[in-house]
Amino acid sequence: MKQIKAGKVIAGIAGAIIFLIISQLAAQVLANLFAVIHIPLFLCNAIAGILYAVFAYFLLRLYAEKVLGIQMPELAIPQIKIRVKWLIIAFILPLAITGIYLLLPGKLQRGIIDLPETAAVICAGVFFIGMAAGSVEEMVFRGFIMNLLDKKFGRKAAVLIPSVLFGLVHIIGMDFSILSCLQVLVAGTFVGIMFSFITLEQHSVWNSAIVHGVWNIITSGGILFIGENMDEHSVFSYVLQTDSFAVTGGEFGIESSAIAISGYVIVTLIAYMGIRRNVRSEI
Repeated sequence: MKQIKAGKVIAGIAGAIIFLIISQLAAQVLANLFAVIHIPLFLCNAIAGILYAVFAYFLLRLYAEKVLGIQMPELAIPQIKIRVKWLIIAFILPLAITGIYLLLPGKLQRGIIDLPETAAVICAGVFFIGMAAGSVEEMVFRGFIMNLLDKKFGRKAAVLIPSVLFGLVHIIGMDFSILSCLQVLVAGTFVGIMFSFITLEQHSVWNSAIVHGVWNIITSGGILFIGENMDEHSVFSYVLQTDSFAVTGGEFGIESSAIAISGYVIVTLIAYMGIRRNVRSEI
């Protein structure tokens, strides 16, 4: 992709974010219509996730090719292909973090008991919060935003700016304390850098999308909630017997904890070593 003007970069970033929002809203509206005709809620949630990912992909592709004049592979969105290494790491990272917390003093409690509601929560966690959100957010942040910035301002800005933005997005609309906001911003930036390095290793968002999606399913998909208090909307809750800010992650939860950040750093280093190997093999 050739050097592009700042206006095109801004338009590309703004358009990608807008299409993310449009796709999400359209998918939810259509899923709600299915619910009106008495389609089971778990199926509606699965449909919403599938539609969200499909709408976003085709809207982003249409915008990139017809408006921006850029092919999707140039934005690190090639045909779907996931390296086995990242598929394995996608499960190891959240399972390891979860395992560490389950070893800490706490109490496992059952939240949702009703079977239909449990199925609905699981489907929403897997299809919408997990794979759809993970894929769409990676296409937008590590696909459009990172690569457009890379061609205009260089690699460092391309990695750092979307990562900080990714952290800020998770603060918007939250009634957090200043300390919690700072913690979420730091954690969000670290996880954004991790996803960026995973994408850069093979110049494909699909590797970061699988890591992002599985992380969402396991840590925030409503199947198992870990925190200081029970979450009635999750199938299970593991209530920690500690109020340590670094351990619990504060008001946002364990995703912004020191334990989770340590995991992000380790995976980032793995991706960085992969990038270094690829560079050496090209020399």
